[in-house]
Amino acid sequence: MKAAFYTLGCKVNQYESQALSELLSQNGYEIVESKQDADIYIINSCTVTAAADQKTRQSVRRFKRSHPESIVVLTGCMPQAYPKVADSLPEADIIIGNKDSERLVSMLDSFAKFGKQIVSINEHENGEKFSGQPITCFDERTRAYVKIQDGCNRFCSYCIIPTSRGRVRSKPLEQIKEEIEKIAANGFSEVVLVGINLSSYGRDLNISFPQAVKTACEVDGITRVRLGSIEPDHLTDEVIEELAKLPKLCPQFHLSLQSGCDKTLKAMNRHYTADEYRDICRKLRESFPDCTLTTDVMVGFAGETDEDFSQSLAFVKEIGFEKVHVFPYSVRKGTRAEKFGGQVNKATKEKRCHIMLTETEKIRRAFFASQKGKTVSVLFESTADGGLASGHTPNYTPVKVRTEHDLSGRILDVRIIGVCEDDSCLGELI
Repeated sequence: MKAAFYTLGCKVNQYESQALSELLSQNGYEIVESKQDADIYIINSCTVTAAADQKTRQSVRRFKRSHPESIVVLTGCMPQAYPKVADSLPEADIIIGNKDSERLVSMLDSFAKFGKQIVSINEHENGEKFSGQPITCFDERTRAYVKIQDGCNRFCSYCIIPTSRGRVRSKPLEQIKEEIEKIAANGFSEVVLVGINLSSYGRDLNISFPQAVKTACEVDGITRVRLGSIEPDHLTDEVIEELAKLPKLCPQFHLSLQSGCDKTLKAMNRHYTADEYRDICRKLRESFPDCTLTTDVMVGFAGETDEDFSQSLAFVKEIGFEKVHVFPYSVRKGTRAEKFGGQVNKATKEKRCHIMLTETEKIRRAFFASQKGKTVSVLFESTADGGLASGHTPNYTPVKVRTEHDLSGRILDVRIIGVCEDDSCLGELI
């Protein structure tokens, strides 16, 4: 039977789709692209925003409408966070939470036998151990995501993730090493360590986050190790010092900000102030040559005034992030912020998003222009398309070069000669 995956959301979801894909392959299923005809369509959902929930519902209905005879599976964070979703999605033949997704094969067998909707969503429990099937490659990519951590203990007032993912749990170091060794043996030279709250790694095992990064860096064949999103207050002086000792670690850090206004940060139950965040950025740039910093910024959080937004905007411009993901606050049922007063209307959120995006894009374009004349190493990720091949530098600057050759998977030296009209630099091979 043919199975296709449609993945929404973060790098952790992408990793888990890869793991499920390998599990199905081991059990005799053929994996095809979601745009192809398949016997099974698996939607791996995200629930971080209301828009993500809407996309999930639309996807389930679209696949069932286009392929009425196929089995449609809904898994991931949305059903785990909101189990009653089954009542509103009769189009999903199998609904399974992310806690039990490894039971997918047996559920497919059961549905094929009895033809009745299956709903299996079990709550996360305190004391759970890290679980999940390791991967051996990453389909259609030249870098592999490796999930080393799951769950979150922070309980930010706007976030449903602790409900959908449970508490912090970490993959043992020996399992990290074994998994990355298999990935390297399959030709991958770069891995990205990911998790739901990545920098909390090891707190349940009494080991440190830098130990996990060091373990990845020590694998032969891996030349680059990159980090997913990390919480800034976990980057203590000791952690930064230990990470700076690892030459394979890419000097690019995605530090979740959310707001540059202390009042808003406190309402969000974030664990740092703007001053503390600023100091961490300074230390990273001092410790890692050619370091780039990227972040997420939420606008229109409950109670955010025009003055609060202006403070946040000024802070973002001051730090000078190389890239900013801007998104409007979305009320999530079951969070504390759901009941906060001062909810900001949609029009105001959209206006603030536009302003923040416009200003941060200016900073990004200026950064691209500042790269002209530099010689950088680029891991190419795509075959030449229209005479251009694209890839990223160690600090995740996107670069394109003109070539007639397939450079995918190769790390080559490139001289930056300009800025493309899209979101990248233009280079020439040396």
